[in-house]
Parts: sequence; structure tokens; C-alpha cells
Amino acid sequence: MIEENRKLIEDFLSGDDAAFELLLKKYLKPVYNFLFQLTGDRSALDDLTQVTFLKAWKNIERFDQTKNFKVWLFAIAKNTAYDHFKKKKTIPFSFFENEAGYNKLAEIAEDKILPDELLNRQYLARELEEKLKELPKNYRLILILRYKNDLTLSEISEVLGVPYNTVKSQHSRALMALRQKFINN
Repeated sequence: MIEENRKLIEDFLSGDDAAFELLLKKYLKPVYNFLFQLTGDRSALDDLTQVTFLKAWKNIERFDQTKNFKVWLFAIAKNTAYDHFKKKKTIPFSFFENEAGYNKLAEIAEDKILPDELLNRQYLARELEEKLKELPKNYRLILILRYKNDLTLSEISEVLGVPYNTVKSQHSRALMALRQKFINN
């Protein structure tokens, strides 16, 4: 997939506009869904998605092709959503660690039940979506990027612009919080 993206980008930069259209078609739905999960603002979704792809189109010449295009695109989408939140004067995310970056919860092991396993069970899919909405936005964002968009924790770290260990600890806490939502049901 990375090689396919690289080829499409090279083709686009060589003047083949259809190559960017293929990238757009490939990532339109994942970016749209990501922005919806991130913002929950249906009225702004079309605009946010359009702005994300416009920014990608304008800046694709500066894209480092040794990097992952999907990660770069999701970072643009995240920043576009942040800009949207800034305009609305809301703070969408908060990270819970001390000034030194230490978080004791990072030492807790992940449970064996993962959200992607739950998503595969149709009868739990709707309940899972509801439980995800109850989580803090930073937890929800990490779980969405990890299990719906198949990004690694390292890639999520790049998208969010936060240290890997922060993502790792928040991922563990998000899984624990989600599990607790099901236990308390």
C-alpha cells in the first residue's frame, strides 16, 4: 500500500491529475469517518474533509516520500479538526500526565479483549460505538486511529505530534476505560 501511494504521488507530481483522484477515492471515507469521530460535528464534516484534501493537494510537493502518506494525511485531518475547534473556542483533548511526562498507568498491561475484536462482532458494534462516545476525546481518538484506521501506536504518535510513550499509556488507559464501560453496563 505504501508503494502504491508512492507511485500515485509520483504520477501526480509528474502531471497526472487522475493519480490524486485515486488517492482521494482511497482515503475519502476513512478521513471523513475519522473527522466525524473526532469532531462529532455532522454540519462541518464535508467542509473539514474538503479542507483536509485541499491542504494535502497544496502541500503534496513537500511530502517526504520516505514517510507514510496515510499518517501524513491523518495528521492533516487532525490539524484541520483542531483548527475547527479553535474557531469554536473549545478544547477537544486533554492529556493526563504530570509535567515530567511520567504516567504510572503506562506500567499496566493491556487486557486481552481488544476493541477490534469487539467491532468484528456485529451484535456489539452499536454498543461499542455508544461506549466510545462516552470516553474522553483523547482516548476515543487513539482507539479510532488504532482500530478503525489500522495505524500503529508509533504512527498515531506522529499523527498527534505527541511522544510515543504518551500514546502508549493513553492507549492502555483508553482500553481500560472502554472495558470498564462494558463491565459497568
